This record gives sequence, C-alpha cells and structure tokens, in this order.
Amino acid sequence: MRAEAQAYADQIKAATALLRRFLDWDRALRRLAELDARVEDPTLWDDPKAAQALMRERRRLEEAVGATRAIETELSDTVELMEMAEAEGDEALVDDAVGALAQLAERAERDKVAALLAGEADANNSYVEVNAGAGGTESQDWAAMLQRMYQRWAERHGMKVELVDFHSGEQAGIKSATLLLKGENAYGYAKTESGVHRLVRISPYDSSARRHTSFASVWVYPEIDDEIDIEIVESDLRIDTYRASGAGGQHVNTTDSAVRITHLPTNIVVACQNERSQHKNKASAMKQLKARLYEQELQKREAEASAANASKTDIGWGHQIRSYVLQPYQLVKDLRTGVTSTSPGEVLDGDLDRFMAAALSQRVTGERVEVEDVE
Repeated sequence: MRAEAQAYADQIKAATALLRRFLDWDRALRRLAELDARVEDPTLWDDPKAAQALMRERRRLEEAVGATRAIETELSDTVELMEMAEAEGDEALVDDAVGALAQLAERAERDKVAALLAGEADANNSYVEVNAGAGGTESQDWAAMLQRMYQRWAERHGMKVELVDFHSGEQAGIKSATLLLKGENAYGYAKTESGVHRLVRISPYDSSARRHTSFASVWVYPEIDDEIDIEIVESDLRIDTYRASGAGGQHVNTTDSAVRITHLPTNIVVACQNERSQHKNKASAMKQLKARLYEQELQKREAEASAANASKTDIGWGHQIRSYVLQPYQLVKDLRTGVTSTSPGEVLDGDLDRFMAAALSQRVTGERVEVEDVE
C-alpha cells in the first residue's frame, strides 16, 4: 500500500479506536439494546420528560455506534479494493482509492469530534471570559485580540455572539470581557480553551520596537437552563453597582446600572452591564453565577474521573496552554497537545477547530504530550 494511503488508514483507525474507547464499546452496545427495549414499552410516554431524555440518549448512542461501524466497514472495503487494484496494476483505481481514504479520514475526524461532544453540558451555549494579565497596555491589547478571536470562531460556526460585560483598557485593548456564544455545542467546543494564552511579538506600543511577551486568561463555562437548580444563599453574595463603561445610550453611561456579584464562599465574581436596567443586569449576572457554580461542579466530576483538575491558575509564565508567536517567526503552539500552526493570522481570525479537536481527544485518552514551549 502506498505510504500516503497507509497514513490515511492509520488516521482512520486511530479515530475509530478513540471512539470505541470513549463509548466503552461493549457497554454502549448493551445500553443501546436496553434503550431499544424501553422504546417498545407503551408506558414510556407516561413521563414525557423522562421519555425525551431517553430518546436523546438513544439517538446519540445509535448515531455514534452507527457512524463508527460505517467508517470501519468503508475502510475495510476501500483497502481491499486498493490491494486488488495494486495487484492488477490499475493505477487509476489506486488513485481513486487513495482519494476515497482521504475523504474517509476527514469524515472520521468530524464524526470523532461530534461523538466526543457528549458531556452533560456540551450542547449548551457558552460564556467565554477573557482577562488581561499583568503588563498594562500590552496585555490589555492581547486580551482584546483574544476576544476578537473567539467572536470570529463563533461566527464561523454560525453562532450568535453577545457581549455581556466589558471593561476597556486605559490606552488600548480591554481589561476584561465576557461573551455569550449561542449555538449548537458551543460549550462542548469552547471548554477546551480555558487557560492562560501567551503572545510574543514586537510591541506596537514600544518606540524601541522591542519584543514583548504578554499573557491573558480565558475561562469558559456553560449557560444553564431553568431545569438545572443551583441553590444560592443570599447571605453568600456581595452585590455592587457601578456605572457602565461600554458603549451605550445616554442612560447606560450616566447611571449605576451595571451590576457585579461576588460569591463569597468561592470568590467567584461575575458582572453584567449590557442592559439599561439594573434589575435586568442583576438577573443576567445571577444567571452567570449559577453557570459558573455549575461549571465548577462539572470540573469536580471530571477531575474525579480523570484525576486531573483543570482549575484556574495565575495569569503568567508556566501556566499557559498555548503560545502565539508573531515575531521573529510565525507559530502557534498548543502546549497540551503539541498541535501547531504556522499561520497565526488565521488562528487569531478564528481558525481554532484543530486545537479544540486535539484537546477533546486528549480528555478521552488522558495521554499527556511532552511539549516544549516556544522562545
């Protein structure tokens, strides 16, 4: 078999192996059989809410199992066809088979990522909070670049983006911003972006044109629906109001309509200033707080399952998950998975899918890659 064809075949096998491992294949088949039997029960719809949850689980399992089997069958058939064509010296048919493997490899990657988005809140909308690190204007400008990057990524996927909270920098950029990404599997994809992001570039704010390193943190948590009950004790909250600093009408900028809520037991802070009404801003901030507390619980569960807690860290050297180098060379490098791109302009314009897919896969395998940071 040609080296190119073998590489595609290996990529497909790796994707299906990961899917089988993620699904816990034998358990998934048993569970699917149980769900099929439950569907035949005439009393199933006596409890519509439970029935809908069961049907969603059945559909997800059926699609994942069916996609995995289909890819494995197509791989086997295509490899067999290629071997026959090579034995007969039919180069045209071999070329067709290589092309079919390339397309199958792309499909396997898409199906793999889709199957990995099966977490409890993966289908939900997502908040993305960006905070500048130490470093004044440099880091604040970098935080604004990250905010734009996630807006572009969301727009590429047809998502709606709302700016929930915004604090501009003194000279340029932002001190912090919170986006709400509304779209299918927004949290499932974006959750892999939580962490510290490092930028290396020739500073546009340095008259000596020296190279600067800047840091900003990204924190991602899911929007939760009303069916999820998060209990919050009023005495655990400190609620502050302040004048909105973002763009808006006269009323927005001249009254203390913005709201900041601090959850004292966890020290979680959320804020909202995009509404004219203080009451609406408080309701939105409370919704964010519930989402943050819910995300914290999800992190605890994942930590128990994987023995690795992805918690917040200092915004600085040694804690970054990804480095973006613009000068003296062009490189973006993920320090968890080793995935790289030599087109940082495209990455900063929202081309993040390969980084997210690799991080999702790593959460399943638990395999850590020894990656050296870039200088």
